[in-house]
Amino acid sequence: MNNLKLSIYSLLFAAFLVSCKHHEEARRPISSASGTFMKTSADRNKKLVASEEDVIKKIIKNNPKVKYYATPKGYWFNYEEKNSAETAAPRKGDIAYFNMEVKDLEGKIIYSESDLGPQTYYVDKQDIMMGLRDGIKRMHKNETVTFLFPSHMAYGYHGDNKKIGTNEPLMVTVTLRNFVPDPAAQTATAQAPKTTTPKPTAAKPVAPAKKDTLTP
Repeated sequence: MNNLKLSIYSLLFAAFLVSCKHHEEARRPISSASGTFMKTSADRNKKLVASEEDVIKKIIKNNPKVKYYATPKGYWFNYEEKNSAETAAPRKGDIAYFNMEVKDLEGKIIYSESDLGPQTYYVDKQDIMMGLRDGIKRMHKNETVTFLFPSHMAYGYHGDNKKIGTNEPLMVTVTLRNFVPDPAAQTATAQAPKTTTPKPTAAKPVAPAKKDTLTP
């Protein structure tokens, strides 16, 4: 009888081990599938970027009279109006005032200047199209620049949920009318208490002890 119980317990324990092993093995493909998905997604993004850049390069090639500049961020631009007399450019915290027009790469207007109206932008402190975030800091006052943005430097996969679609490269023309330092930041700096190094105080001479006039 004892031998029978021992055999039953042994069989149950063996079945438990096999079940655990199968459970662990069944979980492996999930991790593998996740890695495969990430690699596939990265490859697809690379192909998308490459195809958009090819389209932009064709536009540049078909306009040999226009001087385009490539940037390290992966977009291109040309000067419609260049202001060589100015050297200063917007910096972080400045307030930039500009107008802009947005087209697709075929030149069809998506948003006109009148649609968008005058723009005010606190440099590097507000959400804005990624390409413009970098591009505005390359501009000087009273310059007009046309940017060619691949979709990852524009609105990316989501678009703007209005007129700009998924993964849509853009042609954006910007006129930087002016930029000024943030007056709030200047006021805060002016009101900050100044730290001064305290001067050492001179030691006062010890006064001589007064005699009690009531005692001889």
